[in-house]
Amino acid sequence: MPKMKSVKGAVKRFKVKKNGTVKRGTAFRSHILTKQDAKTRRKQNAPKIVSKADEANVKAMIN
Repeated sequence: MPKMKSVKGAVKRFKVKKNGTVKRGTAFRSHILTKQDAKTRRKQNAPKIVSKADEANVKAMIN
């Protein structure tokens, strides 16, 4: 039986941390940031994790 292939788009977007949680990026960070206030832009710099409900699906796509 052939190997399962990773979803390359998911591999580029997610990282699995040492404790098993999945790190993700934030939406609305690419351009036109002048419309957002400084508080919103600061909050988007903080690391985010994938919710428990989606974690298994993301890990299946990565591996």
